[in-house]
Amino acid sequence: MSGLRLIVGLGNPGAEHLRTRHNAGFWLVDALAQREGARFGVESKLRGETAKISLAGGPVWLLKPTTYMNASGASVGAALRYWKIAPEEMLVVHDDLDLPPGVARLKFDGGHGGQNGLRDLFAHVGHGKFHRLRLGIGHPGHKDRVHGWVLGRPSAADEGAMLEAIGRSLDVLPLAVAGQFEAAMKQLHTTGNRE
Repeated sequence: MSGLRLIVGLGNPGAEHLRTRHNAGFWLVDALAQREGARFGVESKLRGETAKISLAGGPVWLLKPTTYMNASGASVGAALRYWKIAPEEMLVVHDDLDLPPGVARLKFDGGHGGQNGLRDLFAHVGHGKFHRLRLGIGHPGHKDRVHGWVLGRPSAADEGAMLEAIGRSLDVLPLAVAGQFEAAMKQLHTTGNRE
């Protein structure tokens, strides 16, 4: 399987959403850009902010759609076409209600699990055959509380756990970018996950 050429973080634009659970995807790509000394710039034709880094010996684009989460697909679809990148060469980083804070999981293909950013991506790409990095944000316990939960800020303990999971994810990204997904999964799924 080929490696990665594009890493997309899903989230909502604007300062008021910066530290919300729903923006966990943005947290990761921001941390990755910072680690690699890259800066995001606005790319209006892609409806997003982009940065370019070198990872595992090759160039990798980073994308943060500036649409809202539930309209992320337009930005991602435009980026795939513009850079001539196949969906299977993309990693989409997003928050996941079904995983507790502090847990991160890599997967390829599958459904959208009700995640609105992924749902819109499916509509634009036509399928789900791309890599995902799921960052656990926990569940509020009842479906009626989900909206406020994802758009709210995590507790200090949960935020710390989420940032730890992001740190572990960043450590395995070079393996994933190089196409060594099994090795990346094994390392990520067996170190420090508190399930």
